Amino acid sequence: MLHHISFAVADLKRAAAFYDAALAPLGYTRVWTAETAIGYGPPGGGDKLALKLRPDRAPPPASGFHLALAAPDRAAVDAFHRAALAHGGLDKGPPGLRPHFGPMYYAAFALDPDGYWLEAVSRG
Repeated sequence: MLHHISFAVADLKRAAAFYDAALAPLGYTRVWTAETAIGYGPPGGGDKLALKLRPDRAPPPASGFHLALAAPDRAAVDAFHRAALAHGGLDKGPPGLRPHFGPMYYAAFALDPDGYWLEAVSRG
């Protein structure tokens, strides 16, 4: 249903370091770079996530909003979580099964440096 989504970030360099590292294990890469924005998506494709520099931005959405990112397998979920925490993210749920979402639902959660709630999930 979604074509892409964009977030406002206070520090584009910091956000780029975080997302470059956290999205790589999921198979996403930086697909374009501009002076005040960057886009991520599958290699050779268009952006699915754009980050736009807005130093005076509003705070991220309150609880109830999060972005769930598809992971190819459980190892990618684990690697996403490690990379997110190593690059300024905050742990909001370590990798593991979430049986209340389904018997094979394996996910990890982190807040990015701007406070956006991210999830990496594999259902395989």
